[in-house]
Amino acid sequence: MDLHEKYFRLQEILRQMGQIVVAYSGGVDSAFLLKVATDTLGSNALGILAISPTYPSREYEKAKNLAHKMGARLQIIQTHEMDKEEFIKNPVNRCYFCKSELFDCILELAGPDRYTNLADGSNMDDLDDHRPGRKALKERGVRSPLQEAGLTKAEIRELSKQLGLTTWDKEALACLSSRFPYGERINLKNLKMVDNIENYLRDLGFTNIRARHQNKTLKIEVDETEIKRFFSDDLRKKIIRKAKETGYRYVTIDLEGYRQGSLNKVLENSPDPGQITMRGA
Repeated sequence: MDLHEKYFRLQEILRQMGQIVVAYSGGVDSAFLLKVATDTLGSNALGILAISPTYPSREYEKAKNLAHKMGARLQIIQTHEMDKEEFIKNPVNRCYFCKSELFDCILELAGPDRYTNLADGSNMDDLDDHRPGRKALKERGVRSPLQEAGLTKAEIRELSKQLGLTTWDKEALACLSSRFPYGERINLKNLKMVDNIENYLRDLGFTNIRARHQNKTLKIEVDETEIKRFFSDDLRKKIIRKAKETGYRYVTIDLEGYRQGSLNKVLENSPDPGQITMRGA
């Protein structure tokens, strides 16, 4: 199918569903899905924005405003993955526990008599990555209409642009827990440290930012075209000062630049990723 055939296929999938609850983060995929669902189903589409300490603080108002501009119905909930030991000890299947908490909370809100179709924004590209959260979705009957329509990330960006969505060129959005190497425990203080540094770097104009947290070491990833900016003495010293004020002892720059899922590299040569408990990545 060409791009527009896939779009029409997505609309048909949504019509067959009749009504839908979309797990909405304000990212490229979930924003596109909520937009198309709202255009297709009207008030029978509902977006759920889940807030917790793992959600980047700067994204909250952006996500609310975008849903409003789309004319989408939106409800905001709190999730409590940070109360779960199996999540904070940060195993390689951490995302399973996060997605379990998310959709259990959505199911509780939606109720069996209101919304029977739950959906997330997974696309075809996600099938090639380490995504333990898929197991949680399958267990709860959550559908992925973008995958069912055969849409890739690039196609979703192009269709988002055609629909006038500002997210068409938005950077990849991931929860803050993805900044910690598997096996290093996650806590509220360290989540705030990561969030603080990433907001600071964005204020300096950097893009595709990841503040990778490794104990007392901060490893910064930014778009590879921006790495040379760190060789400005004034800027470098400002970033070091901010990092140390935030609580880091050492500051490093990843010379390869931002790579989505870079912490998953540790899994590539492991015969049993579930047994990985090391602190490094």
